[in-house]
Amino acid sequence: MLPPTTIRARLTLWYTVGLAVPLAALSLVLYFTFASALRSRTDAFISDALSVVTRELVSERRVRPTMADAIQATVEEVRFRHLDIVVTDESGRVVAMSPEEPSPTLGPRSVDSAAVVHAILSVIGDSAGATIERADGRYRVMTHRVHAGEGRFRAAGLYPLAGDEAVLARISRLFLIAIPLLVAAAGAGGWFLARRGLAPVVSLTSRASAISEANLHERLPIAAPDELGALAHVLNDLLDRLERSFAQQRRFMADASHELRTPATIVRTEADVTLSRDRTVDEYRESMSVVQDAARRLTRIVEEIFLLARSDAGQLVMTVAPMTLDELVHDIVRAARPVAEHRNVQLDLREMVDAPVRADGDLLGRVLLNLLDNAIKHSPPGAAVEIRMASEATTHSLSVIDHGPGIPADLHDRVFERFFRADSARSRAETTATSGAGLGLAIARRIAELHGGRLDLIASRPGHTEFRLTIPR
Repeated sequence: MLPPTTIRARLTLWYTVGLAVPLAALSLVLYFTFASALRSRTDAFISDALSVVTRELVSERRVRPTMADAIQATVEEVRFRHLDIVVTDESGRVVAMSPEEPSPTLGPRSVDSAAVVHAILSVIGDSAGATIERADGRYRVMTHRVHAGEGRFRAAGLYPLAGDEAVLARISRLFLIAIPLLVAAAGAGGWFLARRGLAPVVSLTSRASAISEANLHERLPIAAPDELGALAHVLNDLLDRLERSFAQQRRFMADASHELRTPATIVRTEADVTLSRDRTVDEYRESMSVVQDAARRLTRIVEEIFLLARSDAGQLVMTVAPMTLDELVHDIVRAARPVAEHRNVQLDLREMVDAPVRADGDLLGRVLLNLLDNAIKHSPPGAAVEIRMASEATTHSLSVIDHGPGIPADLHDRVFERFFRADSARSRAETTATSGAGLGLAIARRIAELHGGRLDLIASRPGHTEFRLTIPR
């Protein structure tokens, strides 16, 4: 039999089994408790009856000439309903037994019955009980020793268990009928409760399955502040992240297509114009210079996109080695100084400290070069770009400060977005070593995060813009 495949069926099964097992255990406990109580009651009745027989036998011995007469008189006079009394001597010979009564419950007493009692008496002690089988049913037997005059005798009581067994049979039938009905009712109730309890889950499932890329703005309803409401809230948060991710991907594709189209159009247009008529060597050289610049820009954009894609996929391999951050800063400053001199901007190294780190020098150098290039591009002629370093207990930090126009406050949170540029017209016209499609800061932050650090915009206002790179020691 295959296990249930739905939560509703499993909950119903668990609920049913969880009720059926305790009910079955309870019924067994109750049955054996009733059986023990009935047996104790029967034993108490037989023991009391034998005590009465013993006392009466002692009394009869005082008025009867012989012990046999006293025993016979006692057995004939002391009667109990459904109880047979058998008296034997020490050798096991039957001295007297209760006369036969016209009762359908008791079978006829005979020597065979006495023999059965004698067999029981030979293996049980005083006041002990035993159960024997007879042709007419099961009987409970108990014995008492009798000390009267010169003889030693044993009185045994034989009581039929038909009445007790009938009571236990009725209890068994009651349990066999009631427990399945209760379990069936519990199963039906469990099915109903599971169906009703899981109805919101079914609704959430159907609503969630209806949400696709075309309607990612839709959200799941939150009916109540319970576990299902919490689940709907988590799913809505997931949909929010998915919607932002899809929007970012669409924007990324649109921006990438736009950025790639510009240099590609320049290359195609320049080639078409150049090939439209014969030109001089200088004209060809000038045209190829334009094509070369566009091709470099196109290559740079493709490389940056590829770098971001590998980083997002977790496939960006870093060559980490011990190095000093201050030496890397000096190297990058030397590389960027020609660009700064071309724009009449001074690079000012301040507060340099010894900063040993474990990092990928090429990737970290790319971050520093991008920060310096941005600062140079946005600094007015004659201004200075400041580079400051500091060391903390667990980190080194590098700040690049320019004195340009700054970034508007409403754009501070977007400067690290891909393809974002605060001054797109100006940025597109730049063709420096690191100018591109607005991917520089996004790549720089990603590289910092891969090194366990961070890149932040600390402040930006007219005359002061500061980016800070923090790297673990």
